[in-house]
Amino acid sequence: MVRRGDDPPGSARLELADGVLLLRPEDAVLQAMLRGWEAQQAGGRGLAPSTVRDRLGIVRRFLAYTNDYPWCWTAAHLDEWMVDLVGGGGRAKSTLRNYQDAVRSFCDYLVRPEYHWATECEKRFGTHPVQICFEWNTLQHLVAYEGSPDRRPMTRQELQLFFDYADDQVDQASRRHRKGALTAYRDATLFKVIYAYGLRAREAARLEN
Repeated sequence: MVRRGDDPPGSARLELADGVLLLRPEDAVLQAMLRGWEAQQAGGRGLAPSTVRDRLGIVRRFLAYTNDYPWCWTAAHLDEWMVDLVGGGGRAKSTLRNYQDAVRSFCDYLVRPEYHWATECEKRFGTHPVQICFEWNTLQHLVAYEGSPDRRPMTRQELQLFFDYADDQVDQASRRHRKGALTAYRDATLFKVIYAYGLRAREAARLEN
């Protein structure tokens, strides 16, 4: 028998009192699960309070969408939620992945044996939670950048072409003895400094003062 002092933060044995009759057992166990997951993330894993709060918010949204308890969730619930979110539009792939990661993390917490939630649910409800997030029904991190294509960083090849073009402007102005040679040289140098040091527009503007 595992003693309560040996249970990790978030264990069902710490969140549910032994021998206490629950008036609304489903709701009581659900709230204990959410408290336990919060404790596991904050105390057991040391996550930032803002991260814990955001992930709890996502899981609560999923709970409201499914209108069902975690020990009744299936992969179909996640599929339907994702279809609705994608159909609604306006959400980046990175946002959808954050939603999926929060649900995956919550399910992983519930099914890990050291937290005893599966055993508790089996005893009380005759069923237990399962992992519902898999490679085949979640977004995979296939590209390095997932933001708007209009704001993506340049590739190395694109940067080299850009710098070569800037240098060519200096050479052309110098060969033709035009007045813009010095300005072109300044611009080419400024571009390289901006990318080399990762300067923001405001920081780069100070270099010209």
